[in-house]
Amino acid sequence: MFITDNLYQQQQAQPPHIAFSEGSRQLSYRDFYQQALCLSKLLQHHISHQDRVAIFLPRGIDAALSIYATLFSGATYVPLDVQNPITRLTYIINDVQPCCIIGIGPHPSWCPTTLLWIDLNTLQLHDPQRTIEAPTETVKNKEHLAAILYTSGSTGDPKGVAISHQAIEAFVCWSSETFSLQCSDNIASLAPFHFDLSLFDLFSSVYSGATTHFMPQQLTMSPKKLVDWLETKNISTWYTVPSILSFMTMRGGLSPERLPAFKRILFAGEVFPLNNLKKLVSALPHIEFFNLFGPTETNVCCFWQVQSNQLDHMTQLPIGIAACSAQLEVNEHNELLVQGPCLMSGYWHKGKLQKNNHSKHHTGDKVSQNNAQEFLYHGRIDRMIKSSGYRIEPAEIEAKINQFKDVHESFVFGEPDSISGQRLVAIVAGQSIEIKTLRSYLKQQLPIYMQPYKVLQTDTFPHLSNGKIDCQSLMAMMKKPGE
Repeated sequence: MFITDNLYQQQQAQPPHIAFSEGSRQLSYRDFYQQALCLSKLLQHHISHQDRVAIFLPRGIDAALSIYATLFSGATYVPLDVQNPITRLTYIINDVQPCCIIGIGPHPSWCPTTLLWIDLNTLQLHDPQRTIEAPTETVKNKEHLAAILYTSGSTGDPKGVAISHQAIEAFVCWSSETFSLQCSDNIASLAPFHFDLSLFDLFSSVYSGATTHFMPQQLTMSPKKLVDWLETKNISTWYTVPSILSFMTMRGGLSPERLPAFKRILFAGEVFPLNNLKKLVSALPHIEFFNLFGPTETNVCCFWQVQSNQLDHMTQLPIGIAACSAQLEVNEHNELLVQGPCLMSGYWHKGKLQKNNHSKHHTGDKVSQNNAQEFLYHGRIDRMIKSSGYRIEPAEIEAKINQFKDVHESFVFGEPDSISGQRLVAIVAGQSIEIKTLRSYLKQQLPIYMQPYKVLQTDTFPHLSNGKIDCQSLMAMMKKPGE
């Protein structure tokens, strides 16, 4: 069975049940299925099997329809961040080489005129008289790609993680069964579709016949309104990042009487500060909490159910035991290695799949095991930063900074933060750098979550004998007295 088969089965089993809800707009399983199938037939006039379809739409029903339509047509969906600067969008389009882009409105100036732009506003997808039909079987191999999710890359450019139908199915089956999802569940969706957390909202929900409610983005800035929205929608399940939960814990007015419909909260993407988690668990004692762990390349490979009676005695939150049938191993460098059906197919680069020829994925995460044989996370072997759930490669930011006039060198690191986990700090070397102009330049080059919140300046960087930046000396040099 493929992940798209679940939608067909749900529209047969419970056609009037709401599949997706966004504001005042709702689509039942029957209507959502019909419209996705209708769009897929339109796509099939323009694409070949295993083509890529880029989706330039904000998180919501239209984007979800486009994703399912793409999969029905046998193609691979590539979600684009609508808030990305044009330079990053252009890079991804040139790299992924899609056959078309689905969006809303006229053909945008950044999109090549030779690339087909499909405006959803011009299509008639709703037809109440249309008879229900089964989708044409377009994908016959579970190793075919379902999605390419672009993340921050260590080479200085975004990196496309290629994910197969098999990998998504492994996660969907595991998560639906592990968390006992049912058709009565209401799932809150906040994760952008280029973020791997969205696979739960898009596919685990449909596997279980649940209803997914797209949360308005502006609620993340108003914790009390966010909590009110969760209550109004009778949300029972939410998979999100610790930074949002920490903010809600501190300013959301939580108490044991709030969120009565909630059953479970899943979190991933960054380390949850223990003190914030203790407060959240204490405020909502009726809810189960789960710590999910894994890079985009493996999706979820570990999980741990939070044991409230153990939190006071802990100094570190476990990432737990294997998930999604993953086989886990720790090498001599204390690095976590992962293999199994959840593993990515490889990286997408210059229009081609660079296959993952190794059975084990080196995650770059340092781990150990406690007496209960649960895994503990000890940070990164490399320089990757995790901020507000996003994984960020400093090299990509540094590459852009170094292109700015008068910058000789740059160094980006993560500063510990109780809300976001880490905040980005950039140090630049040069004598006449206009920081305000540099910030304006970076806004045109990088997405919001990759913008340094602080930029420090010095004339020159200290270097090691091999020519590399002496990071320790640089950090010590930039420290203020008393820090």
